[in-house]
Amino acid sequence: MPSDVSAELAYLSATDALAAFRAREVSPVELLTAVVDRVDAADPVVNAVVESLRDEAFAAAREAERRYLGKGAGEVRPLEGLPIAAKEEHPIAGRPHQMGSLLYADNVATETHPVIERITEAGGIIHVRTSTPEFCAAAFTQSKLWGLTRNPWNPEFSPGGSSGGSGAALAAGYAPLATGSDIGGSIRMPASCNGVVGFKPPFGRVPAMPPYSLDQYCHDGPMARTVADCALLENVIAGPWKGDVVSLRPKLVLPEAYAGARGAEGLRIALCVNLGDYPVDPDVAANTRAVGEALRAAGAVVEEVALGWTRDLIERVLLAHFAAVMGAEAGEATAAAPDLVTPYLRMFHEQTAASELSFAEGLALEGEIYAELGELLDRFDAMVCPTMALPAFPAGEDFTETKLVVDGVETDFYLHGSLTPPFNICSRVPVLAVPSGFAANGVPTGVQIVGKTYDDEMVFRVGAAVEEARPWAYTAGRRPAL
Repeated sequence: MPSDVSAELAYLSATDALAAFRAREVSPVELLTAVVDRVDAADPVVNAVVESLRDEAFAAAREAERRYLGKGAGEVRPLEGLPIAAKEEHPIAGRPHQMGSLLYADNVATETHPVIERITEAGGIIHVRTSTPEFCAAAFTQSKLWGLTRNPWNPEFSPGGSSGGSGAALAAGYAPLATGSDIGGSIRMPASCNGVVGFKPPFGRVPAMPPYSLDQYCHDGPMARTVADCALLENVIAGPWKGDVVSLRPKLVLPEAYAGARGAEGLRIALCVNLGDYPVDPDVAANTRAVGEALRAAGAVVEEVALGWTRDLIERVLLAHFAAVMGAEAGEATAAAPDLVTPYLRMFHEQTAASELSFAEGLALEGEIYAELGELLDRFDAMVCPTMALPAFPAGEDFTETKLVVDGVETDFYLHGSLTPPFNICSRVPVLAVPSGFAANGVPTGVQIVGKTYDDEMVFRVGAAVEEARPWAYTAGRRPAL
């Protein structure tokens, strides 16, 4: 297969691929071959794949091909034959579950995550598993076990974290769909850095495994290159599950299509560029305002607003929560094998251990943080704000020895480079992250579309409007040069 034809296939959207399968214009085997070619060509640079399931994937693709060619339409499942990149954090029984840590290098999962079960039951084909930082405890993706994952658009920069491998895999053409998880922005940051779409569902919408299913900051969700593809995967993985007491009933099913830019007509959109006192890179700010202008041109009423949040408040609340939930695990790992863990995991433990707030005090402040957002959203249909404060972190930097500087402002807490954590604190709001443009360094930028509590449909409606009004399609000439 010629390389240009292979690349065109590899970058098919999931919805277009399904249509091509049904029309017998492309087979699942041909699509899988194309994305595998992309892995072979690009991953020596990107380093997003930590496990390949190639033999099993081709067997599943041949079975999917038989379904399309010889069986009734009723036996073709929602994701039939689509290659999927799965975040390694999502366990698969009988396969390695290493969490980017040398401490877990020999660990094998005994259970399968419900998100993975639902994808395979829907006919999706998981052919690669993707990199994370150690214990998913960083906003970049590098570890002693798996090495450094790079941004496909500019390898001098990070793809973000902790779902950085999934974001990079989408941008590099390894799959049309990927899984992610988000406890402080880990779906949305990679979506922004890689120019793809990611959805942080409201708490309980997508089931998870205990104990983290009970952590209101923790969300599993879909990643894709288009809004429609993101909705397609969300509809497969959402819904109640017997193993997750907080999983919501009834299942919400998103519409298959939205009205594009026309869907913005008459909407009231709040535009907030810095969420209080966050410094924001000029390219990020300009692209965020350009999204606002595009929505205004599409018929929305867009009003720039301000919030009274401070970085210090968000940091204190975040660290108090992490101290109660993730800090102890990081501390135990650090104490057990200080030479094996990463410096950033040791720093994470030190920061959480130093939290001066009790869990209850943190909850009280979480209520105050949401009260201001809730009052704002009561006057608007959705809010648009940047995802990252800067286009991306430099590749290989872990900020244990250096300080992050954004628009000339030095920060003590590198996560101030992201505007995502407030919406883990406000965990019941749905957030769709979509591209907003590119920065001067060639790295994509992105915005978050924040909805009222549990109003998932609205953020997808606005996202579809942004996609049509300010397109980011991965057409020829608009892809990473790998």
